[in-house]
Amino acid sequence: QVQLVESGGGLVQPGGSLRLSCAASGIIFSINAMGWYRQAPGKQRELVATITSDSSTNYADSVKGRFTISRDNAKNTVYLQMNSLKPQDTAVYYCNAYFGSTGLEWGQGTQVTVSS
Repeated sequence: QVQLVESGGGLVQPGGSLRLSCAASGIIFSINAMGWYRQAPGKQRELVATITSDSSTNYADSVKGRFTISRDNAKNTVYLQMNSLKPQDTAVYYCNAYFGSTGLEWGQGTQVTVSS
């Protein structure tokens, strides 16, 4: 059994920064792509950024130039550095990962609130 645990969310003022982390634990043979998604109240969950096992990245247009996704394969961890945050970035942020053994798994989510 594998598990993803997010951390790093919180309250930040517009223009501020946060760094989210998502650590995988359990019996892990391999992790392929990893990603971050978010869901704002009353809206569908949407892609924020993804990163492949060889660190190729993809971003939603709304976060390009402000967010950076990265991963540390030795720690089975994916990060999301969020800069120049806007109120519309407020959402619950979820990480996911494609495990070689169990397929797609999701974390429990972490709240990010951007407000003055």
